Amino acid sequence: MNELFINGQWMEAQGRKRYELVNPATEELITTFPFAGNADCLAAIGHAETAFEQWGRTTPYFRAEILKKTADLIRKDIDILARDMVLESGKPLLEARGEWMVAANLFEWYGEEAKRAYGKVIPTNRLDKRSSVIWQPIGVVGVITAWNFPAYNPARSWAAALAAGCTVVAKPSENTPLSAAHMASALSASGLPPGVLNLLIGDAAAIGDAMLDHPGLRKISFTGSTRVGKILMDGASRTHTRLSLELGGNAPVIVFGDVDVEAVAKAASGARFRNNGQVCTAPQRFYVHESIFKSFAESMTRQVSAMQLGSGFDEGVQLGPLITQKQRDSVLEVVRQVREEKASILTGGDVPADRQKGYFIRPAVVIDLKDDSILATKEIFGPVLPLFSFSTLDEVIGKANSTEYGLSAYVFTNDLKTAIHASERLNFGIVGINEWAPHGTELPFGGWKQSGQGHESGSEGLFEYMEKKLISIGGL
Repeated sequence: MNELFINGQWMEAQGRKRYELVNPATEELITTFPFAGNADCLAAIGHAETAFEQWGRTTPYFRAEILKKTADLIRKDIDILARDMVLESGKPLLEARGEWMVAANLFEWYGEEAKRAYGKVIPTNRLDKRSSVIWQPIGVVGVITAWNFPAYNPARSWAAALAAGCTVVAKPSENTPLSAAHMASALSASGLPPGVLNLLIGDAAAIGDAMLDHPGLRKISFTGSTRVGKILMDGASRTHTRLSLELGGNAPVIVFGDVDVEAVAKAASGARFRNNGQVCTAPQRFYVHESIFKSFAESMTRQVSAMQLGSGFDEGVQLGPLITQKQRDSVLEVVRQVREEKASILTGGDVPADRQKGYFIRPAVVIDLKDDSILATKEIFGPVLPLFSFSTLDEVIGKANSTEYGLSAYVFTNDLKTAIHASERLNFGIVGINEWAPHGTELPFGGWKQSGQGHESGSEGLFEYMEKKLISIGGL
């Protein structure tokens, strides 16, 4: 399966070029993969166009059987799938298994939700007129996904698009292609017709340009950086390509003085460092009420100092490596700048002495920060946890909203009025109150401002891949 998947066949890239996939925990070679380019993408789009003529006219019940069978196959092979995810991403095995379970749930849920893409009949102002609205699949969709969740990111887009009746040209990250290849294999084994899903791994710029330039590709769903999202927005004007964008985040966490400090700090350390902080919804800027700031910082430092780093296969490991050396160096540069800001690093922020192979960093807790610190303004995407203090609700809401991002935010308090006022004034698409996972298969996922446009998951995710059509009959 370490090949491209085009029109139901595993194959080499047309240019015969391959690249090396490296284990981020050991820096050892895992395997090699084809490196696709413009020509491969154009071929895939052509096959997807042809396949759409039939797939777009199938019933949602037919599509549901394939998607639900795919979910069953994922669950059956989860041990193999999770192992390969650990190899390519470095995340702990428990996290990998959990991610694959969510991916399976997405295929099953969208298989069922496709049956509920209801239209409506609209009463008109004339006796001889009948008007109705129906939903139809948009057509060929390009799906470009990031490496941080190599199964979840593709699954939520592929499942929704296929359930809607679209065909897909998918480009997962070249850092984590094994998971996407397993998913394509499961779909094929479940009876997905040739050309309905096509998998490309390779040159992101060339593949993205081919998608934007081809008039037959009607939409791109992208998960990744805000920088690339802006490039896609500029390019989408060329053929009026529709976009769904799930971009960066810089999530504030507001911890009020009435919480159980130890309990919140313990849960917060797990949430902040899930997948080593390489999560767009990761809690990043912790604003802690001044009445509990000292005790919260002390508790957090104890929790983080005790976290175990290592291979994702080792029992008890909570943090694996970062995905690449470039990513590790980027986080180390942030830590260097924090030191120049004269902040206090209470623990971590360096390369472990016993981990010279692999892209590891000890998780850090940082205090004595100014409001314009790099840790407040930049998406870190790594294992650094900054703590800021505040005194009033109005003050902290202003600080929390002072960002170009608007994906997720978190509020911890035992006061209902405070929770309601804070959540309604936060300018973010997702707000969690007293929980770290304000998202789910059945819930809409999307950001405000420069964190994206459109939604994944939930019924909203299905309709992102459909067009609304008005049918009006006169002369009755």
